Amino acid sequence: MIRVGAVGDVHMAEDNRGRLRPALDRIAEHADVLLLAGDLTKHGTLDEARVVADEFADLAVPVIAVLGNHDHHGDVPGRIAALLAERGIQVLDGESVVVPVNGRRLGVAGVKGFGGGFAGRCASAFGEPEMKAFVHRTTEAADRLRTALAELTPERADVTVALTHYSPVADTLRGEPPEIYPFLGAYQLAEAIDATGTDLALHGHAHFGCERGVTPGGVRVRNVAQPVIDAAYRVYRVEPDRAPADRIRSNS
Repeated sequence: MIRVGAVGDVHMAEDNRGRLRPALDRIAEHADVLLLAGDLTKHGTLDEARVVADEFADLAVPVIAVLGNHDHHGDVPGRIAALLAERGIQVLDGESVVVPVNGRRLGVAGVKGFGGGFAGRCASAFGEPEMKAFVHRTTEAADRLRTALAELTPERADVTVALTHYSPVADTLRGEPPEIYPFLGAYQLAEAIDATGTDLALHGHAHFGCERGVTPGGVRVRNVAQPVIDAAYRVYRVEPDRAPADRIRSNS
């Protein structure tokens, strides 16, 4: 069994420094790895990123992250990723990583993702160059996720997790105003997940959404935005030897 801890949208800054650390100091009792689903900072500043590093560095389990839209607001996402990496927090942006866990191998592929909407209510690459650029960003992110997931073959990973900030499905957005769904995720992410034998997909971004969803291909999706899970992190237990549909269990 692999215990995957996850949380997103922690929006760290000096005014909430240390809020999560007491729970994180004992995370190894409950999880084997911690995945961070973006929006780690409030406004994407380096000072806020230092608070993130202090909060999540030097834990007893590996910490793997993607950035979110808030982390891009200050226009220094590369410097934020480098700062976190210096403190041992691995930030994925179209890459994959394999973590050994109790004799098993957990593969994580991560990308921020982007908006665009879902089947029947989505943007298309037609008309003005600005609209084409918007959709190009969506498809580029999905293609990078697909490539990263495809690297995690059964020979390399016993369990594969897709980590994004934007949602791959509309299921986990229930509770959000429908008018903003196109800005919360895109169906192309789900296509990448379904094409590559992924076991579990984790995302954040949708503060007023719900936790559970599923891709059209049957992959379980979990919204781990902290306002949704209402905890320092949520743990998902993955049983590598079970059939894909029976692998995932969760607890608070």
